[in-house]
Amino acid sequence: MKYPATAALTTALAATLALLPAPAAASTAPPPDTCLVGFVWREARPTDHVCVTPKVRERTQVENRLKYTNWVTGAYGPHTCVNGTVWREAFPGDDVCVTPRSRDEARRDNAQAANRRVTAKLWISTYRLGAVDNGDGTATTTSTDDIPRLKLNGSHFNPGQVKVFIYYTTGKLFWSGTVTATRNGGYAGGSWGKRTGKIDCSTPGKPANAYARAQDVTSGRWSASVPVRVGCSVY
Repeated sequence: MKYPATAALTTALAATLALLPAPAAASTAPPPDTCLVGFVWREARPTDHVCVTPKVRERTQVENRLKYTNWVTGAYGPHTCVNGTVWREAFPGDDVCVTPRSRDEARRDNAQAANRRVTAKLWISTYRLGAVDNGDGTATTTSTDDIPRLKLNGSHFNPGQVKVFIYYTTGKLFWSGTVTATRNGGYAGGSWGKRTGKIDCSTPGKPANAYARAQDVTSGRWSASVPVRVGCSVY
């Protein structure tokens, strides 16, 4: 039997729905060992997340498939390598037999492992504005030009867009911006620096009241939070 909906019933139903918890958002965080663009996991074994070129990964898979054909019983037991090959040693205990060149490349890839991951490193420095050139041989300064301002810096990002933020510890947004990460000598992956224009309010004995974060747009990777003090008055 059907009953006509009443205003009271409709109101009660709406109130009930409002009390239901919202569905949990699906996690979109990238894996902790996400590679920079252009690299993939080597997977010499399932847990091998050293980042290498796709060509090296393909060769590694072929080496794994052929490992039984390159083992003989000899001086190093049943996994002694046939003449002309050596253990790959991509990880401790890796006794797949490969060419000496392949083993050398595995060692180089291992040495570069940390530099090929999107670890989104963030740090803070300061800068001062300095005098403004008036173009006529004179320069103008203000009373705040020598006050340090905050600059956000990053490395181990993908080349491309990076979003940067400063939040109060309450969660309220204080400042945001974007910057382009590029390849620069001396820094791994894409690196960048962003002048915020905001005063550095750090003072001995006063705790941070905010934190900075940066997001690698390509991978979705976030940096760790870096504490900072902002929002002070300047006269």
